[in-house]
Amino acid sequence: MSTLAVGIDIGGTGIKGALVDVDSGELAGERVKVATPEGGDPDAVLAAVAGMVDGFGPEAAGVPLGVCFPAIVKHGRTMSAANVSKRWIGLDAERLFEQALGRGIHFVNDADAAGVAEAGFGAARGVDGLVIVTTLGTGIGSAFLYDGVLIPNTELGHLKLRGRDAERLASFAAKERGHLSWKRWAERLQQFYGTVEFLFSPELFVVGGGVSKNHEEFLPLLELSTPIVPATLRNNAGILGAAWLAAQPARA
Repeated sequence: MSTLAVGIDIGGTGIKGALVDVDSGELAGERVKVATPEGGDPDAVLAAVAGMVDGFGPEAAGVPLGVCFPAIVKHGRTMSAANVSKRWIGLDAERLFEQALGRGIHFVNDADAAGVAEAGFGAARGVDGLVIVTTLGTGIGSAFLYDGVLIPNTELGHLKLRGRDAERLASFAAKERGHLSWKRWAERLQQFYGTVEFLFSPELFVVGGGVSKNHEEFLPLLELSTPIVPATLRNNAGILGAAWLAAQPARA
């Protein structure tokens, strides 16, 4: 019998969710997406999530529920906020959601959730040692996994390159803002990944984010000692990782 959990991925513009078979790493129902309420206020986001979960039907009742969110998350508290209301900073989000939804909730950083999914079911499955998963989008998210175990809340997007946060120079949004060619953008990525490689000597880099579907345009341009591969789970990674983490026995 499959083990089911609900995964919710809250972003600055959209909220995605689905019922997940955490044994196989596959969606057990249709993925649903709604717009993030304007301003990203916690109460409004909670209402949107509650409506989404209700829509999953009786199969989702009582199963573990994981939520990934664009913030540093410590002991259920969201300690930062990216593209959402500043009211999230320091908020005991896990407790707020548990009280409103009447069930146990596990909150996790969105890049960490994606990393867990790639390690368990995707491009980093079965890789020992340190794997660094990065997401290239509005910023640069990161997840560290050592022998498949998550080391949470790394923020590689805030490494300094040329005196600025790396994500200001090397995110996909930076490419779009600067109208950079793939080659010019790859030069910035080379500096970012080269610095990370020197600092941490990982066994593997996994590159996610929407732009990873065009990986052949830029990954071959990078010169690294560490293998670097595209993520395979794409838009489902956060949902899968959040659900899997929520379903672990220690969370019960």
